[in-house]
Formats: sequence, structure tokens, C-alpha cells
Amino acid sequence: MRFFALAALPVLLFCGAAAAADVPAYVTAAVADATRPADDRTADAIRDPAETLAFAGVKPGMVVGELYPCGGYFSRMIAEIVGPAGKVYGIETSRWKDCAAATQKVIDEGHKNFSFTVNAFGEFTLPQKVDLFWITQNYHDLHIKEYGDVDMAAFNKRVFDSLKPGGVYFVVDHQAAAALDDAAIAKVHRIWKAQLIAEIEAAGFKLAGEGTFLNRTSDDHTKSIFDPSVRGHTDQYALKFVKP
Repeated sequence: MRFFALAALPVLLFCGAAAAADVPAYVTAAVADATRPADDRTADAIRDPAETLAFAGVKPGMVVGELYPCGGYFSRMIAEIVGPAGKVYGIETSRWKDCAAATQKVIDEGHKNFSFTVNAFGEFTLPQKVDLFWITQNYHDLHIKEYGDVDMAAFNKRVFDSLKPGGVYFVVDHQAAAALDDAAIAKVHRIWKAQLIAEIEAAGFKLAGEGTFLNRTSDDHTKSIFDPSVRGHTDQYALKFVKP
């Protein structure tokens, strides 16, 4: 799960500095929106939203599917960027009961182009094909049996089918020290980058780029992301996959 705490077709690699230099004005404006919740704005220091949104390629008029917004940290900014000609479909789960109530606030605040549904864990349907399917800090959770028994091959194929041709599957997650089985992933809430890439490419996607702006070399990849010594400062990767 994600947390809020302070304490880069051939493959094209993007470094954090390059991503930051290319942040469009509409992304900057969405991040700077003073109506965003105070806790969200505080979390910006460790989540690098401008670089994340820019690297993912969120643009005005896009249709976006977002898995597990749970409070809408990115939902608000994505909704602002895609604007009235775009749409954001949030996908929540009945497994995490507080998330739906927290995400409802995004709608209550007036983001009319945002909506969400509540589904069994790892399940979703979208009312239309999307330009971008977004998962930040939750892909590893799909491997945790306590939450639900998810067939990852079927899940990633469903994402593939939900995207328009040329659509982007965007994932941010916490780096692990090596390939892990589901029980080990449940202990540390991390997934090895190469393991995630192999799973997603098996569904037909092509890796299009990696952003390094969330890389943190001081992180101990063997520790749980909730360990006080690394919490809020984990080494994370940002990956863009394209549906051919």
C-alpha cells in the first residue's frame, strides 16, 4: 500500500533531471493548486508529483483509469490536467473500506470529470477505452493474498485490453532486493523491477521508458516500506509501458 510520511520503440530512458526540465505548465499549475488538501501538499516533498505526472504523459483531454486512488492524491491533479474534455475513472476496492469514503471527497470537492467504482480486489471494468492506465505504489499489493487472490497474467491482460492502441500503462513501485514470491512481497510491500517488467511484458506491452526521479540509493531494499528507518524514503522506479 501507499503511505504519506515525511522524515528513464527502442527503450528510452529518462533521468529525473530531464523529466523535471520538461514539466508542462498545466502540470505545474495542477501541482500548485492551493485547493489541494494540506496533507497532499505536504506529501509532495517525497512523492515528486510534477515529475511523475510529466513522465507518465498526462495531458489535457486524456481518458485515464487509476487503480486504487485511495484518497485521490493523484486523482485531483490528473483531473485538473485532463480538464473538462477528459475523464478519470478511479478503481477502488471493497477490501480497503476507508478508501472509498476518502476518494469520494474528490467528487465532493467539485471534480466533475472524476468518478470511481468499488470492486472486488484486483477486479475492474472501465466504461470506455483509456489513454493511460495508472498505478502508483499499489502493483505489489496485487500479489498479496491477504487482500485477494489475483491472477496477475489475467490482470495485466485486462489492463492491455482496456487501453487504446498506443496507450500507456504507468507503474510506480518500491524496489526489492531480488525476485520475491508472494509471501515475501507481503512482508516488505516491494517488488523487484525486473520481475514487474517481465509480468507486464508477458501481457503484450513494450517497455517505453524509465524515470529515475524517485530513486533513492540510501534505501535498504530488504526492509519493509513501513520500517521507520526507510518509511517515506524508499527507492522507487517509474515505468512506462506502451500497448503496440
